[in-house]
Amino acid sequence: MTHPNLDVETDGPVRTITLDHPEKRNAQTPSLWAALADEARGVPEDVRVVVLRGAGDAFSAGIDTAMFTAEGVPGEESVAQLAAGGAEAIQRGIATYQEGFTAWAECPAVVIAQVHGYAIGAGFQLALAADLRVAALDAWFAMRETSLGLVPDLAGTGPLVHLVGYARALEICATGRKVSAPEAHSIGLVGSLAPAADLDEATGSLVEALLAAPDPALRALKPLLRGAVAGDREAQLAREREAQTGLLQAMLGGSGA
Repeated sequence: MTHPNLDVETDGPVRTITLDHPEKRNAQTPSLWAALADEARGVPEDVRVVVLRGAGDAFSAGIDTAMFTAEGVPGEESVAQLAAGGAEAIQRGIATYQEGFTAWAECPAVVIAQVHGYAIGAGFQLALAADLRVAALDAWFAMRETSLGLVPDLAGTGPLVHLVGYARALEICATGRKVSAPEAHSIGLVGSLAPAADLDEATGSLVEALLAAPDPALRALKPLLRGAVAGDREAQLAREREAQTGLLQAMLGGSGA
């Protein structure tokens, strides 16, 4: 079943998946990541393009920060609960979370992130999980994990470095600063820009261009090019988990086994 904060619509060869929790600016939780992984793995064979977008005034504000509080988010695993099981449990948990992002690389369809407003932290990393990004001129991106004493750990570090280079990726992540849509376009993070009012039209034009390509060639092209830049993805994912494990344990006083 679709997650209550996801809306899924299919129109012929195009599937649109909308993060649909606008009152919380599409903040993300573990159950949402599990649902995103299921959606990526369950895309029908006749769907050739998937569009990821956000409802309301933002693509996604990132992780629901209530997960860092004692109360947590009802029905969701809190950060304290994750850390309580010790290092191995933290890494297993993060590995599961990462699947909501990595599964899009394995999806046969071409995945487009349509970004408006802002994409912060997990929102930024979800945009990075897509194959292509289209942004409104008012969009901006930020990695705010370091302000919490953490690192990005949802599979975003590898794609970010490949797109913008090591030095710029380090600066963006370490400072947590806003990257405007025009800057994102100039550094290769975003493929195309459009005024906010024209974002759907710009995304539609890209979808049409992709659908104009012969289906077998497009399906063969995605894994071919992904393989050329992926490097050792599993090792990078493990590095994300290991770095975050130590930081989480330190943050919570070394709780757990």
